[in-house]
Amino acid sequence: MSKPRPKKMTNPDAGAGMRRAVVVGAGLAGCEAAWQLARRGISVTLYDMKPARRSPAHHTDGYAELVCSNSLKSDALTNAAGLLKEELRRLGSLLIACADAVRVPAGGALAVDRDAFSALVTERVRAHPLITAQTKEVSAVPEPFAVVATGPLTDGALAADMERRFGKALSFFDAACPIVTADSIDMDKAFFAARYDKGTPDYINCPMDEDEYTAFWQALTTAECTEQKAFEREAFRVFEGCMPVEVMAKRGADTLRFGPLKPVGLRDPRTGRTPYAVVQLRRDNSAGTLYNMVGFQTNLRFGEQKRVFSMIPALKNAEFVRYGVMHRNSFLHSPGILSDNYEVLDTPGLFFAGQITGVEGYVESIASGLCAGMALAARIAGNPPPRFPGTTVTGALARYISDLSVRDFQPMNSNFGIVDGLSERVRGKRERYGRIAERALADIDALRARQRQIWGCALAAD
Repeated sequence: MSKPRPKKMTNPDAGAGMRRAVVVGAGLAGCEAAWQLARRGISVTLYDMKPARRSPAHHTDGYAELVCSNSLKSDALTNAAGLLKEELRRLGSLLIACADAVRVPAGGALAVDRDAFSALVTERVRAHPLITAQTKEVSAVPEPFAVVATGPLTDGALAADMERRFGKALSFFDAACPIVTADSIDMDKAFFAARYDKGTPDYINCPMDEDEYTAFWQALTTAECTEQKAFEREAFRVFEGCMPVEVMAKRGADTLRFGPLKPVGLRDPRTGRTPYAVVQLRRDNSAGTLYNMVGFQTNLRFGEQKRVFSMIPALKNAEFVRYGVMHRNSFLHSPGILSDNYEVLDTPGLFFAGQITGVEGYVESIASGLCAGMALAARIAGNPPPRFPGTTVTGALARYISDLSVRDFQPMNSNFGIVDGLSERVRGKRERYGRIAERALADIDALRARQRQIWGCALAAD
């Protein structure tokens, strides 16, 4: 006898001329989707399970909690992540505006005070007169009109309902970096610098000579990892964009030196030479009292992390306020399930957003929430849905996750490889990316103008 399906969460005010929507999940994507709906005059009920329950990755009760890093990556328009952020700025993204308001020094990157960021997003969302926030754990995929943005750790009854409806989700592991206190770093064995002296010297660089690196690498490759449960071992998939440092190290003695520990573009002021290897630390809060270890996502046991990472000379006496952890992440096999505006193909008015769709990264999640919110608002109001062209990073991401030609579907970061190429040949990479960015922002400005025409004064502030 088959088990009864969970009772659907319905939206009683949907249809019949009512302008109401449901958003499930108050993470990056959910908050952005709710905001884009509300600013277009749609009343939103925003459900989140915190503070009644938290996922294994969450530590606070605030919305839009950043759980792995405080960096939203490069701000340069010749970098896909930087271009994506500028596209979102021009489209009135709440989350990017909040990030700009609480940014901390990080060279050419946009990094934020994580607690201040979450607090500001929570305040802005809860203060909007058209957004009603409720603490509730949703157990089934809601009926239209809705956006599901429950994140990559979606589990329990809701995850089971997704599997019944869409087929088994794929799984991978995402690992978070350790954080150390600034005053426990031995600055006699470290130095502030930006790679190639670009931007301000905000990173703390911890150099190692060949003997120090070799000993560190040997310890790292033989250190004990956290034991995985049976279902985790079966589902284990390492995502290349967020690989545990110990997994990367086992690929070869020099893999780290050509990856997160690469010394190129850095010169140790004590010796005047480029070190053999360099561990970089990035500021994690506004006060500059905490630094995270860049590229050190890990599944090592906590005691092993302390032992091995303390072999880095500048971190010999480091105080670890958070050790690295690994999380089981799930995402839909979106091609064939979602359209290029994150709408469920066989259920008009039902959208997904965030890492559950297969976009990977903070800003990418924000972009998916913005797209889904804009498209759902159009669906409710009977307006034509916005179409983000593949000339933009926003559109390229949405196209990728819905592309049926992608055979081995994996989470995708923003990158120029998925954006439409130029019609003319441009030799230099920097100039080529600059022209792609110029074209993308022109297309975004045109889309913004069309949105203003459709929605009128609601978007006049953009």
